[in-house]
Amino acid sequence: MLILSRSEVASLLDLDRLVDAVAAALVDVSRGRASMPPRVAAVVADRHAMLAAMPAFLPSSGALATKLVGVFPENTDRPTHQAIICCFDPADGAPLAVMDGTHVTAARTAAGSALATRLLARAGARVASVIGTGVQARSHARAMVRLPAVQQVQVAGRDPARAKALVDELLEAGTAATAVASVEDAVRSADVVCAATHAAEPVVRRTWLRPGTHVNSVGYNTAGEGEVDVETVRDALVVVESRSSALAAPPAGAVELARAIERGAIDAGHIHAEIGEIVAGDRAGRTDEGQLTLYKSVGVAAQDAAAAALVLEAARAGGVGAEVDV
Repeated sequence: MLILSRSEVASLLDLDRLVDAVAAALVDVSRGRASMPPRVAAVVADRHAMLAAMPAFLPSSGALATKLVGVFPENTDRPTHQAIICCFDPADGAPLAVMDGTHVTAARTAAGSALATRLLARAGARVASVIGTGVQARSHARAMVRLPAVQQVQVAGRDPARAKALVDELLEAGTAATAVASVEDAVRSADVVCAATHAAEPVVRRTWLRPGTHVNSVGYNTAGEGEVDVETVRDALVVVESRSSALAAPPAGAVELARAIERGAIDAGHIHAEIGEIVAGDRAGRTDEGQLTLYKSVGVAAQDAAAAALVLEAARAGGVGAEVDV
């Protein structure tokens, strides 16, 4: 069995190929080809945390994998999401690899947002604002700057000093970005907003959004209001990875959608499409330049399986990783 460290996974995972792999995986989900049971989790109540299990099988790529991920929102000295991914042979069930899943989680989530932005952002969308200062904010800034239309990436958070520190880190790594003084200013000036927080109260408000803005929301919270307000959900064309996952009870679903339904602002039919339906051409995306669009991501196991398959393929081709007997 192959063991792959975080640094090895990071060196092997091609971010441009990952966007295409996520697109193909989500088509599998939408067309009913993927086997992807609902996420389950053991809750660590005193830390407002959980350990989740996320298995998936993608027949189109032969990926059979399970991610085990700890989500600890109160972490400050290490990532809030820490994970491993176990890969198996779909022919006989033999374990093939265990790899770091922390980098995969950040990268595949940002790849999903990059895909949604490519499909849903209006023509001429040039300014992308990333709201948050953690691992997901970093990965989203790196993903947005790779999109051909995006000319400026901005970063804002509740703590301006942390936003500046993240920008300095991004610049040092070769990712062009600027810090913005406030979250409201960053949202108001953006064509694309990427919300990547654990906020229990909205950091994206309808009154701040210009006509035609596209919003990616990947933040996770189960107890509060979520990072996007009900009015934004109500007024937006809403797209998700999987309707059943997005509308499920915790730990799988999106609290923003749940709150909007509870308050009568929308019903379940308000979800316009799954990303895979748009990729496959089964549903349309944006219908006019002034439309508000929202990609509400909860993260699904098919994304992890697709990313892990890319890593495993590259590791085998390059002779990377440590072989062990178990």
